[in-house]
Amino acid sequence: MCANPMVQVKSKKSKAVLHKPFENVGLVLEEIRAFNKDLYLCCLLTYGCLLRPHREVRELKWSDFSNGLQQVNLSGDRNKSGRNRIVPVPEFLREFLHGGDPSQNIFSNAPQPRNKDYFKTLWGRYKTFSSTLEKGQTLYSFRHSGAIEIFKRTGSLTKLQKAMGHSSLNVSLTYLRGLEVAELTEEDMPII
Repeated sequence: MCANPMVQVKSKKSKAVLHKPFENVGLVLEEIRAFNKDLYLCCLLTYGCLLRPHREVRELKWSDFSNGLQQVNLSGDRNKSGRNRIVPVPEFLREFLHGGDPSQNIFSNAPQPRNKDYFKTLWGRYKTFSSTLEKGQTLYSFRHSGAIEIFKRTGSLTKLQKAMGHSSLNVSLTYLRGLEVAELTEEDMPII
């Protein structure tokens, strides 16, 4: 063949998945902690630092942490938004970070990260083990739950947008759908 016959074929657009936030993050995290320590640390980083689990968390090296493990610094080529991202590491998470050789991945203890399906596989195994997961709750639900917690604590959409690394406020707003706050009140309705 001289040319690729698939060049003109458009790929199928993937359907968006609704990640249901956790009502009791602590309970689920304790169950995950008993199941697997790598998955537990991944969930803590996803919830506490709002990092995306399948790339940003999986590819973390000790050199990505600075200031005594108090923040994560990701360059634009290491995250979905394409912009540099600096995220504080909460105190509850720092107790599980021990530091290491800057060139080593935090999960594999080698220069290369675990394979791209590592956390997907662990999560699939955990789902069959779990007695606390509800339908629609995924590994990304920790990111959604963290976003809701930030908004509840700060009330600021711009802080949420920056913490999530979103270029658009509309994307950040989709993470708040789990708040179940009445959007309209009687005072908002038209009057005559």
